[in-house]
Amino acid sequence: MHRWLRSEIEKCRRKHGYTLSKLSELTGINPGSLSEILNGNPPRAMTIGQLDAFAKVFGREQGWLYELYPEECLSEQRISRPRLIPYLARCVEVGRKDCIETVVSILLENPKNILILFALAEQLYEKGQLKESVPFYEYVIENEKDSYSDHFVMSQYRLFRAVLGTNAEENWENVIRFSPYRNRLPENYQLDALFQLARVCFALQKWNKSGEYGDELRLLAETVHMHELDRLKRNKKGEPLKPERPLVYYYGMGHLYKGAALEMQGLYEEAKQYVRVYADLGWFELLDEDGRKEVERFKVWAKANSYTLEVLSGNTDVLEEYVDYLESLPTNELLAGMISIMKSANTYHFCVDEILDRFSSQIASFDQFTEAIGLDRHLQFRYQTAIYEFGKGRIERGIEESIYYLSLADLMNRHDEALTYIALFGWLGNLNKRIGNQNELGG
Repeated sequence: MHRWLRSEIEKCRRKHGYTLSKLSELTGINPGSLSEILNGNPPRAMTIGQLDAFAKVFGREQGWLYELYPEECLSEQRISRPRLIPYLARCVEVGRKDCIETVVSILLENPKNILILFALAEQLYEKGQLKESVPFYEYVIENEKDSYSDHFVMSQYRLFRAVLGTNAEENWENVIRFSPYRNRLPENYQLDALFQLARVCFALQKWNKSGEYGDELRLLAETVHMHELDRLKRNKKGEPLKPERPLVYYYGMGHLYKGAALEMQGLYEEAKQYVRVYADLGWFELLDEDGRKEVERFKVWAKANSYTLEVLSGNTDVLEEYVDYLESLPTNELLAGMISIMKSANTYHFCVDEILDRFSSQIASFDQFTEAIGLDRHLQFRYQTAIYEFGKGRIERGIEESIYYLSLADLMNRHDEALTYIALFGWLGNLNKRIGNQNELGG
C-alpha cells in the first residue's frame, strides 16, 4: 500500500512537471524529508498533514488518497498513534466515514486498541466537537468488557453530556442509560454529573429524581470540601481537586435543586429551608475569585426564590415588591418568576393583567430560549397563562396561549403536555357551556 500511495503522488508530480525541489517549495516539506518519503527504501512514513499538502498543491479535493493512508500508521508489528489519531480526526473533518469504518474494524481486532478510539473521542470532545465524538465513545462502550474501567465510565459520562438536547424522551433515556455509572466517576467529574442529572430531571419535571440527585450533589460537595480542608491542614501532598466549576457552585446547586423540587411539589415550607442555605454561602472556605462570584449569584437566586415561595404560598403582600425585583433580573430569571406569579394568580384568583402588560416586551422574547430548561420554563409559563386567560373569560387569548404551548410541547416531544392540552380544551368546552347557559338565563 505504501507503493500505491507514493505511486499516485509521483504520477501527479510528473503530470505537473514538478521537480522534487519545486514540490518541496510548494508543499513546505523539507527537501530531505520529501526525498525519504517518496524514494526511501523503506520509505519514510508521511503525516496526514503532508498528504493534505500534496493534495492542495495538485489541486485535489480534501481527503484525497485517504483510503491509501492507513498503512502509514498501521502494520502487523505496531500502530503509530501520533499518525493514526490525527488521520482519524481529519477523516471526521472531511467526512471520510468509509476510511473511519475500515480503520476501526482493524483496531477492534485487538481489545487494547480501544484506548486509541477513546483518546480520539476525548480529543474531539475537548475541541467542542461533541456530535463528532459520539460514535467513538459508542465504540468504546460497545467493545469494552470491563464496565469499571476508567475509559468505559468516562465514555458513558461524555456520551451523556454530548447527546443532551431538547427531546424529552431521548433525554430521559439518556439519564436512565448513564445514571448507574455516576458513582464510578472520579469525584471532580462526579460533581458535574450529579449537577447535570439534577438539571435534566428538573427540566423533565421528574421532581423526585431531581431532588434525589440534588441531595447526592450537596452531600458529595460537602464531603469533598471537608477532605480538601483536611488535606490542606495536614499539608498532605497531592493535586487539589479541579472540578469544572468552583466547589461552592455544586454545594449551592445541590440545595437549589432540592429546594426547587420541593417547591414544584407544593412543599413550600420545606423548600424555604434549602433556600436559606444558599442565601449566604460566604462561610464556605476555599473560595477563589470565581467562587466568590458564585456566592453572590446564589444570593440573587435565593432572594428571587424567597419571593417565589411567598407568592406561591398566597402571600400577595410581597407581589409588588417581587415584581420590582424581577425587573432588575435577566430575562431567564424573569421567566422563572413569571411562572410563579401566574401559578399563584390561578391558585388564589387575583388579577395580574398589569404585570403582564408591564413585562410584555420581555414575554415576547421568551422564544430566545432553546436549551432544555429554558424551553421547559417557557412551556410552563404558556400553560399557566392559558389557564389564567380562560379563567378571565378571554377565550381567544386562552386559545392562542394553548396553541403556543402545544407547539412548544411538540418541539420538545412532550407527549404528556399534549394530554394536558386536550384536558385544557375539555375544560374550555365546559366553560363555554356555562357561559352559554348564563347568556340564555340572562336573555
